[in-house]
Amino acid sequence: MSDTLASGSPTAPHANRAGLNSPARVLFASLVGTTIEFFDFYVYATAAVLVFPTLFFPNSDPTTALLASFATFSIAFFARPLGAIVFGHYGDRVGRKTTLVAALLTMGVSTVIIGLLPSYETIGVLAPLLLALCRFGQGFGLGGEWGGAVLLATENAPPGKRSWYGMFPQLGAPVGLFLSSGVFWLLLHVMPQESLLAWGWRVPFIASIILIAVGLWVRLSITETPAFQKAIEKQERVDVPVVELFRNHKRSLVLGTFVALATFVLFYIGSAYLLSYNIKVLGIPFVEALEVQLLGSVLFGIFIPIAGKLAEKFGRREVLIATTVLIGIFSFFLPGLMTSGETAIFVFVILAMALMGMTYGLIGTALAAPFPTKVRYTGSSITFNFAGIFGASLAPYIATWLQANYGMTYVGYYLGIAALITLACILLSGKEEV
Repeated sequence: MSDTLASGSPTAPHANRAGLNSPARVLFASLVGTTIEFFDFYVYATAAVLVFPTLFFPNSDPTTALLASFATFSIAFFARPLGAIVFGHYGDRVGRKTTLVAALLTMGVSTVIIGLLPSYETIGVLAPLLLALCRFGQGFGLGGEWGGAVLLATENAPPGKRSWYGMFPQLGAPVGLFLSSGVFWLLLHVMPQESLLAWGWRVPFIASIILIAVGLWVRLSITETPAFQKAIEKQERVDVPVVELFRNHKRSLVLGTFVALATFVLFYIGSAYLLSYNIKVLGIPFVEALEVQLLGSVLFGIFIPIAGKLAEKFGRREVLIATTVLIGIFSFFLPGLMTSGETAIFVFVILAMALMGMTYGLIGTALAAPFPTKVRYTGSSITFNFAGIFGASLAPYIATWLQANYGMTYVGYYLGIAALITLACILLSGKEEV
């Protein structure tokens, strides 16, 4: 990809270009891309619990195999900042549209290849190594996708609607989670578990090529954002956005990383870790465990637009503060809910995913807010993905390890400490920084 503008002439009339991007087209393009990216991402997370410990780490005891599977799961989060730097550079230099197309292709190709990988039984230790490499590719692509999708929405938003527009790409996470859980749930209803382990698990990975084609078609139909077009016309772009970011925006980068910490810890405790806990510890059948996850994804999706509306009425910062306090309170109830049977698990999911929707729905706009247009793609992407490293990459691993060695109470402590750190960073951030 070169540093020349790849879509449209930079001197094209601003009004004509902006007019091509109708609100419905912009919001659908931002939503469909993140839906596809998160579908690919969560298909891996589900397979990391259901399939990969057996197929790629068969020589370990069950707990060690699960931890090894979660370790490959975490690789993507360490790849995401690298993707944010590379794609962020082109997003701030070349444009949002072209970069989003490239990020979608990177993520999609990596996902399809996972579906074609031979198992440990066929090629030995090379199998988990190739799996880790593809997982790196997924993370690299997602590192460039999220920030661009948020900017596609927020940089096209009319005055006073930035939080509302910014929540649309965030809806891609619950929709992707619902689709990924749903496809495994469907597979378990049409084939025995042995067939799922033998070949059925490959279907969602390979079938994602259909979603990728839809995403590319939508992404290629949009034009550049008005904010980026103005940056071109005013010659505001910088040569190396990441250098500018670390030179002049370190405070926003650090605070933003930990503003999102509780969001990530809560989500991966309530999704990947909960799925493994239900199956491995409580002995809940695969199908029923996936139904719990499907319920969670629906609640997650419902509360994202609620958060957007509340933010417009009361302020984004205020809603984030209130939600983070509630997450901290919820952490004290986590141990009891997780250890009191299946009914309590449902209550846990309802509360966790409602809170998740409230915080995740606003975090995209909040992380983009402090950065100027010339480094906004790079800044929001790196901030989001640094938060992913600290809050999400090891969350299933840490929670599994804490529960196995110290009990569920310490998983609650883990979430509570994350909420406390997030609250402190929100309070340290100014009104215009969150």
